[in-house]
Amino acid sequence: MGQQDSVFMRTMIIVILGLVVLFVVIVIAARVVASGPSVSIDPTVVSKIEQQIEPVGKVELAGAAPAPAAGGKVDGQAVYQGTCFACHGTGAAGAPKIGDKAAWKARIAEGATTLYEHALKGFKGMPPKGGNTALADDAVKAAVDYLMAQGK
Repeated sequence: MGQQDSVFMRTMIIVILGLVVLFVVIVIAARVVASGPSVSIDPTVVSKIEQQIEPVGKVELAGAAPAPAAGGKVDGQAVYQGTCFACHGTGAAGAPKIGDKAAWKARIAEGATTLYEHALKGFKGMPPKGGNTALADDAVKAAVDYLMAQGK
């Protein structure tokens, strides 16, 4: 082996040993930092943080039709609140808002049968049964009746 080769080998060994020592130092330092003292947090602070990051609203997925009210009739208001409010409470997608007498006047004049059909089969931007196909026809009709009563 020539002198250049031995110098190269010594340099490589020193570099490799240096990297191994550096790796060991980093591993030891990481363990020391990770096992440091634990921090206790005041429960009132935790409570305040939880209140601040609490969701603004909740999503409820419509399931089965609402239970019938006393007398066997479906509660139209409950159906409205569970399914129809998203559009008819806000006017989304051009839906007539509940209680807007001007918007409901012409629709009510078409008659309940027409409004039932629109609600059951869909009309313009409104999907059939307001998007809740699990609703029974009677539940949808009860919601239509409720909406019409609020628009008179």
